[in-house]
Formats: sequence, structure tokens, C-alpha cells
Amino acid sequence: MAEEVHRVFRMDNEVLAFRFTATVSDRAGMAPRERLTDPTRLKAWLRATGLEVTDASPADLKNAVELREAIYRIGSAIAAGEQPDSKAVRILNTAAAAGHAKPALERGLAGWHLTEITPVGDALGVLAMDAIHILGGPDRSRIKNCEGPGCAGLFLDTSRGANRRWCSMNTCGNRVKKMRIAES
Repeated sequence: MAEEVHRVFRMDNEVLAFRFTATVSDRAGMAPRERLTDPTRLKAWLRATGLEVTDASPADLKNAVELREAIYRIGSAIAAGEQPDSKAVRILNTAAAAGHAKPALERGLAGWHLTEITPVGDALGVLAMDAIHILGGPDRSRIKNCEGPGCAGLFLDTSRGANRRWCSMNTCGNRVKKMRIAES
């Protein structure tokens, strides 16, 4: 199951909230590809990130997609040096406030305890809190959109010179290098 999840979803972004926004690929391309196509896929993605939910409903999927797009809009605005959309900020803050997840240390690893009543809402709250921490934190000036062909994914540039251009060297950076070699 874990191997299948990694084939369907990109799990290589070090920022959890930005990894969530990558459930749409090729955002800047001709045909963005939605990867959260049904509640089962949402459940699989959440479980792969350590947010163990037993079930997800169509309403949970709708809320997740709304949150994901709010995070993406805010992150892209910050990357462009613009003010985030107030509706997106409201969606983000509402999701963070609605979550009741509790951090926990189990078997030496950090994780989350979700309530039995609203586990997906709690998981979305964790994603929203992670987004708030990054989008409003001291490194917000290092938030960028990937320059890879068609990508535009969000990432946090932690390079010393703040000159990173791609969300991942293994995917987008590698594609650009291959294109350059082919053009030579």
C-alpha cells in the first residue's frame, strides 16, 4: 500500500502543508491533474502522512480540497510578494480552529491522536496548523513556486543562497536538466 501511495502522490516535499498542495500535479500545465479523486484516496494520503483516519466521506473530500486550494492560493500569493486572499485565509483559520488533534510521542516518534468523532476534520486541522506555521512564520520570505515546466508547486527554499528554483531536484530539476541535454 505504501508503495502504491508513493506512485499516486508526490511525498517528497519536506513541508507537510505543501506536500498536501501537491495532490494536484502540473498546476501550471495545460491539464492540471487532480489526485484526490475520491474519499478513499484522501484516506490513503492522510494515512501515508501519519494522520490515521479510518474513513473519509464525500463531504470530507470537499473540505480537504477547499483547504488545499486555500493553502496553495495563500502560499502562491506570498511567493509573489502579494497579500493573501482574505477568503483563503478565513478557510485556513477555520480548519485550524476546528481540529482537535493532540500531538503524541509513540515508539519514540512524533505523531497525532485524532478524535473518533471528527478524525478527518482533526487531520485537516493539523494540515492547517502546519500551513499557518510556515505561511506566517519567520521563513515566509523563502516560500516559492517551482519553476519546473508545468509544476508551480510550493516549496520552502532552505538553500544557503535562497536560490533554489525547483520543488524537488529529483523530479522538476531533473526534467529541466534532461530537457537541456536534449536541446544540446
